[in-house]
Amino acid sequence: MAGYSVEERAAPHSLEYRLFFKDAAGRYISPFHDIPIYADAGKNVFNMVVEVPRWTNAKMEIATKDPLNPIKQDVKKGKLRYVANVFPHKGYIWNYGAIPQTWEDPGHKDENTGCCGDNDPIDVCEIGSKVCSRGEVIQVKVLGTLALIDEGETDWKIIAINVEDPEADNYNDINDVRRMKPGYLEATVDWFRRYKVPDGKPENQFAFNGEFKDKDFAVNIIKSTHEHWKALVAKKTDGGEINCTNLTVSDSPFCCSQECAKATVDADGCGASQTFLQRLLLALSHLGDGIQTRVCVKG
Repeated sequence: MAGYSVEERAAPHSLEYRLFFKDAAGRYISPFHDIPIYADAGKNVFNMVVEVPRWTNAKMEIATKDPLNPIKQDVKKGKLRYVANVFPHKGYIWNYGAIPQTWEDPGHKDENTGCCGDNDPIDVCEIGSKVCSRGEVIQVKVLGTLALIDEGETDWKIIAINVEDPEADNYNDINDVRRMKPGYLEATVDWFRRYKVPDGKPENQFAFNGEFKDKDFAVNIIKSTHEHWKALVAKKTDGGEINCTNLTVSDSPFCCSQECAKATVDADGCGASQTFLQRLLLALSHLGDGIQTRVCVKG
């Protein structure tokens, strides 16, 4: 995992679950801000933080608004989010994650899509044969990109392959995916178009009529989101609720000490005393529509 490790706090599939990151020296870091964008800049090989392993359904993501940005499960209306199995797909159909040190700026209108960014690191769909682990940091070769328009926001999906995949040498651009994995790109468009429909939302739309753009185009998009990230951590643009606490970006006003980082992680664990009630409420919410439960807590 390129010298990185992870530390779980609380149980998976709970509201309080967090996955914190450490560097090779065992120091807490932010996967958003402290893991470099490049694994090999000369070869345009990028680091990828795996949030969701292939075939799983829990919508895990880098918590951009939390200190040190651990991975946690997304929550909607008080409930943990899972993507539905939309026939014929099972969960996420790739290893899904993000490229660190990138940011799709919600204040910047993309010249290609006419829509502003979605306020997250740029997403990656890794198509190799290995099912990765949550929190794994892998090195990927970029092959192309798809421009999803998600509820009016630009949400680029980078198509990439793990450089350690046995077939990686056979993949150098988006057309190689069509040649080597017939139907995979079409399945990707279908997945992103329909994955929110079971939640009662309309189908998603795409720029470029759902056509994939090539490697060079994708790399340029990644580089532009890296520039937006640099402005974010330098406080040259308004990041709103984005938490930019980091330990390695020396010219960032948000740079903090390891002591501060450790205190942040330890403080996050202080919420454990509330977890039984949270799990109880979550369990009751899944019992059925005919049950209404009111719980009063005296603080």
